[in-house]
Amino acid sequence: MKTYQIEIQRLKSITHDHGSLDLNVDALVLPSPKPRGGDGDATLGTIISLSEKDARSLLILLKAQLAELEPRKGRSQR
Repeated sequence: MKTYQIEIQRLKSITHDHGSLDLNVDALVLPSPKPRGGDGDATLGTIISLSEKDARSLLILLKAQLAELEPRKGRSQR
């Protein structure tokens, strides 16, 4: 299995269509160095790292997109 280290440099936008969320980002993608044996890292896959600012922005955008996916509730359910 190939593993990668992905660094999100800039979060541009997020959209949804047909049950899929699409993130538009600037990212640096590098092959992950081979894990050393015996330290438990052998099971790690791809790692995505982003700044706290981008993580907060991503959370806000995801919440907004997921709210749009919920069907509108009728008056009796409010």
